[in-house]
Amino acid sequence: MIVTYNLKPNTPLTPEQIKRLDALKDRPIVFDEDCPEMTEEQLRQFKRVHPRGENAGPKRKLG
Repeated sequence: MIVTYNLKPNTPLTPEQIKRLDALKDRPIVFDEDCPEMTEEQLRQFKRVHPRGENAGPKRKLG
């Protein structure tokens, strides 16, 4: 099941949102035919469509 949320820009996460993200950080990544695991070579060639810059907003490390 995919759950999507639209967050307002520059709005801090609520304690409930942080709790949900923290609960996901230890779950394994599940690859499938629509989203297969990438090889090391594919990962090296990957380029962001919109590179992060100074105005990209806050970055939150999940642990």
